[in-house]
Amino acid sequence: MTRQYYQRHVFFCTNDRGAGAERPSCNQCGSVALRDYAKARVKELDLAGPGKVRINTSGCLDRCEQGPAIVVYPEGTWYTYIDEDDIDEIIDQHLVEGRVVERLLIDP
Repeated sequence: MTRQYYQRHVFFCTNDRGAGAERPSCNQCGSVALRDYAKARVKELDLAGPGKVRINTSGCLDRCEQGPAIVVYPEGTWYTYIDEDDIDEIIDQHLVEGRVVERLLIDP
């Protein structure tokens, strides 16, 4: 029997290719600030910690052309987002209620 340390593990791509790069990168879209926001909100809702939710930084997830990317495990659900409202929706619907936020999905 496999036992998970976290119920859900959320990885935020924070890769930055720098200005003028041929491909976009998530940090150019504010991913570090929005990761910090998500981390604080998850703690505020008492969702953080072992057996709960972990928000982590990731290097390039190679989904850059589809906007800033996060992936939620164990489901392997890929999202893009623009602002704090989108992050709130992912937290409230996916992390709290267990429902996928269809409008923010990145195609597999």
